[in-house]
Amino acid sequence: MSAHAPPADGAFDEHHWRSMGLDNMKLAFWTFLGSDCFFFGTLIGVYMAYRGQSLVGPYPLDVFSVEVTTISTFILLLSSFLMALAVRSAHLGTERGKVVIYLALTALCGLTFVGFQAYEFNHFLHEGLTLQGNLFGSTFYTLTGFHGTHVAIGVLWLTLQAVWYQMGWIRGDEGNAVEVAGLYWHFVDIVWIIIFTFVYLLEYVA
Repeated sequence: MSAHAPPADGAFDEHHWRSMGLDNMKLAFWTFLGSDCFFFGTLIGVYMAYRGQSLVGPYPLDVFSVEVTTISTFILLLSSFLMALAVRSAHLGTERGKVVIYLALTALCGLTFVGFQAYEFNHFLHEGLTLQGNLFGSTFYTLTGFHGTHVAIGVLWLTLQAVWYQMGWIRGDEGNAVEVAGLYWHFVDIVWIIIFTFVYLLEYVA
């Protein structure tokens, strides 16, 4: 059997292999992530195009607290490390308890990040930054709001996956299922690093 040939017999259905040797679920998910890259690329591009063009305040430095956002960013980065451990343990196939723990901790970190974002949004609203108030508010809330929604979806996904994994309800290759969830989680983390750099940090160095 060649390196790219699909598994034989019953394993064919279990792993959903294509004739080219790629897993269908991974291929479909990479396609989805590619489209999401264009989506976030557009949102970031719009934010940067209108950056500094607000005619009225509040402006970024009037509301931003880079210390608070740095903490939430660190928590999200920590969650990526935990997710990587979950994927590794799932592929080993002998550490079911560790997979559940790592998935739960990753979801907890994501939930904490969403909590920080909710705190920030509440603070910004009290400072007068609204969605309709100026260009900064419109582009900022749209960009970070959609990212926060992605994180919230990921938290729900990981929580359910931890339960399903513990109960043995995941059909097929469990390691592959966890890896696909990991692809999504690492994607939202990478997107946040870009947002944190261009939206927050750039205001302090420009």
